[in-house]
Amino acid sequence: MARQNILSGSPWEDKMGYCRAVRIGNIIEVAGTVAIVDHEKVKADDAYAQTNNIIERISKVLEEAGASLNDVVRTRIFTTDITCFNDIARAHGSYFGDIKPTTGIYEISKLVAPEYLVEIEFTAILQ
Repeated sequence: MARQNILSGSPWEDKMGYCRAVRIGNIIEVAGTVAIVDHEKVKADDAYAQTNNIIERISKVLEEAGASLNDVVRTRIFTTDITCFNDIARAHGSYFGDIKPTTGIYEISKLVAPEYLVEIEFTAILQ
């Protein structure tokens, strides 16, 4: 099976030796992704906006891999503040309410920078 690496252009991809997503056969794994915090539309204290930003960006990554959000079978959500659960769940549900992938949400002590409240990994399977 051919391997398709999908790069996002992040300088960390070369520094760390990773890519945004990998497709092998009908399976697509998407790396943990944080929001692009611009302090206007996506603020450092807005878990809802961060979650929306992540899912919107990953939707485009999945398209590049020949998939869509409809093909997502699992999400893994990491947050530095579990009290943001309702905001994260509301944003996640607005995209996945009908799709209903399996998911987990985990509170962790830190993400790569303090302005990030949410990081999400995705698994998609094409049928």
